[in-house]
Amino acid sequence: MIHDPVERGRRMAAFHRDLAPRLFAQLDETGALAGLDHDRAWSEWECFSLYACVRGLVAAGGFNRETAAAIDALLEASAPTGEIRQRLSDRFAEYGAIGQEGGKSGAATVTRRLGVAAARHMAFDAAADATLADLVGQLHESLAEGAAEAVRAGG
Repeated sequence: MIHDPVERGRRMAAFHRDLAPRLFAQLDETGALAGLDHDRAWSEWECFSLYACVRGLVAAGGFNRETAAAIDALLEASAPTGEIRQRLSDRFAEYGAIGQEGGKSGAATVTRRLGVAAARHMAFDAAADATLADLVGQLHESLAEGAAEAVRAGG
């Protein structure tokens, strides 16, 4: 475990900077982004993948002050200010609510519901393609698990 929470957040930011663009490129290669504004899709993927990193930090460290400090460091190192920061805040609130509903409507559906929400944003609120929703949901889940493992492993 990376013991210093600020360092944990900074390393998670580096983890995100390394993986998020590569995963987006893989998503693009599937053809699931065809017809979408790529800049908009990337911006939304960036929010969604950062949320996966937050989930990884929480999974590895629990809900506590140290994890909150790690999340702050992650966001400080990863997210610009202004409009993007506000979008992150809005998306994190939305995605967090979906996660909290997991216990009520079944944890097994959380990945799917998160994917649908992210795909809707990536498609600029148009009807999102089911394939895109499935793919981004699966990538998000894998990224969250990888982030948790990276924190636990100390790297």
